[in-house]
Amino acid sequence: MLAPEQNWWKPLGRLEKTWLTVALVWCIFLTVMMPLWYYMGKQNVPAETYRTTPQQYAATVNEFVAQYQVGEENSIPVVAPPPGSDVYLRASAWQWYPILQLEKGKEYRLHISSMDYAHGFSLQPVNINLEVLPGYDYVATITPTSSGEFTIVCNEYCFLGHHTMVGKIIVK
Repeated sequence: MLAPEQNWWKPLGRLEKTWLTVALVWCIFLTVMMPLWYYMGKQNVPAETYRTTPQQYAATVNEFVAQYQVGEENSIPVVAPPPGSDVYLRASAWQWYPILQLEKGKEYRLHISSMDYAHGFSLQPVNINLEVLPGYDYVATITPTSSGEFTIVCNEYCFLGHHTMVGKIIVK
């Protein structure tokens, strides 16, 4: 049985040259667009990041809940901080804690951190996505623009029980 003809050293055909040119131009275009979109796209949440420990952050969240708790829903405290304040949200094994009650049109500094694993903060149906890591306090300045109940979903697989990690932000 004979092996197929080895023709890798022969010149490229017209279609091969066309597709290689298209692929190269597309790669260059996307490489140029990535930094441009980052700086000019306005899709990035204005944010700050600080180092913390899970113990420090948990203590801060507990103080925040004790100060501003207005109710409870399914054994999770509902917290209504004043506008312009720092708001704390904790991600831990399959739970967002606490439930936040915010005012429409008012600015807040939202602090998010994880106690254990990498979690994904996905606010639905607004489609804001942030990665939440242990040891980091991620701070985003937010202004809710519409009223209603918004669901927080973990979109980063965080082991067994990941599918139950759902939280809530209420905007009045």
